Amino acid sequence: MAISAAQGVGSGMDINGLVKSLVQADGQPAMNALNTKESATKSRLSALGKFKSALSDFQTAVTKLNTGAGAAFKSQIATSTNETLATVKAGLGAVSGNYSLEVVQLAKPQKSVSTASFTDLNAAVGEGTLTFAVGAKTPFSITVGPANNTLAGVRDAINAATTNNGVSASIINVDNGSGGTISKLVLAAKDPGSANSFTVSGTATGGAGAGLQQLFTPGLTQLNAAQDAIIKVDGQTATRSTNSLSDVIPGVTLDLKSVPAVATPFNVNIALDTKSITDAGTGFVDAYNKLQTVMKDLGKFDPVTKAAGPLAGDSTLRAVQSQVRQISSAVVASATTNVNSLATIGIGIDRNGVMSLDSTKFTGVMNTNLNALSQVFTATDGVATKLGTTLTTYLQPSGTFQGQTGTLNDRMKQITVSREKVQMRLDTLEKSLLKQFQAMDSIVGKFKSTGNFLAQKFG
Repeated sequence: MAISAAQGVGSGMDINGLVKSLVQADGQPAMNALNTKESATKSRLSALGKFKSALSDFQTAVTKLNTGAGAAFKSQIATSTNETLATVKAGLGAVSGNYSLEVVQLAKPQKSVSTASFTDLNAAVGEGTLTFAVGAKTPFSITVGPANNTLAGVRDAINAATTNNGVSASIINVDNGSGGTISKLVLAAKDPGSANSFTVSGTATGGAGAGLQQLFTPGLTQLNAAQDAIIKVDGQTATRSTNSLSDVIPGVTLDLKSVPAVATPFNVNIALDTKSITDAGTGFVDAYNKLQTVMKDLGKFDPVTKAAGPLAGDSTLRAVQSQVRQISSAVVASATTNVNSLATIGIGIDRNGVMSLDSTKFTGVMNTNLNALSQVFTATDGVATKLGTTLTTYLQPSGTFQGQTGTLNDRMKQITVSREKVQMRLDTLEKSLLKQFQAMDSIVGKFKSTGNFLAQKFG
């Protein structure tokens, strides 16, 4: 509440300032205590946020090493020596190898145009039904009646048919040879390959012109015949209905681009993606060090200055520090060789808790014993496996962070309520003091008035 009383008329006192000082003196201790509590709560919330973020980043790095039963250590990279003919991409299941390829033929969709010509897209084409048979699929039909018996109407009916399983229609306007233009219907298979070729049949029940039979297969001129893609892999022929071949070389997708005028063999090489593995290892080390730095900063305590981090002494922080360090330093008991810990693959932790990667040693193990390298991380008792389980325990929706954050947010709400209650009490006190001082001022004014009167009377 704002103090509105004017300066005392009778007493001459600064009632406004006096009441303000008294109210402030009364409420300051409580407000200071609430402010201190709020600051500490906000500091802890912020600290938990930083802690959780660093832990989450570390979890992401760990997951990259442990996703899909160690897929990171099976990653392959594919290269083509002639990307104008075909590009290549390796996926899950790809195995290292080198192949000689030759693109013989690209897959193409069938495309046909009406032999008959029409004056324009609104020209009548007759009525009846058109039935499309696309490869071995169930045929679909459209009905052409008075409402759609134009070239545009037929086009739209074909494209809008809910049962359409492989044909698209369009209209082209071309020269008629006499200085004018004519319209023709173009039908195209939606997918390439001989298995997706189509025929058109139907019934012509009447209408204008030569009738709907003009659009049956005998009345169409084929622009492109449906054809399959043909390649040779190490001299062996493979035929597919698409130009994206994902089952010729297991785990490898070949995207055919062009056919050379003269047979031109080229090579496709599938090799271990060592860069991806090294990047995953480096990312793990970096995330580990970031987590350790954040935890050290949040939990620090200076015995001389008594200055403490916002999570100094926190049980969760201490537990994570201990568990992460212990798992990262442990020997993988299930390992069948002497490559059985992070240290044996070139990842060490110094006395200050800083992790580093010896790229020479790491690369050496990767090139000579990839399976052992993988097992250090991905075995049932591997480093990434155990860390993943531990981190999930803390970061899951019902984990420690959600519980602590919820408690602190509730505390913030309680502080807000308490501050409002203190303010309400101070507003009430202010009103009471103003009333008292104004009453006192009135009495003093009366006394002054009487004194002035007596002074004048007996002066």
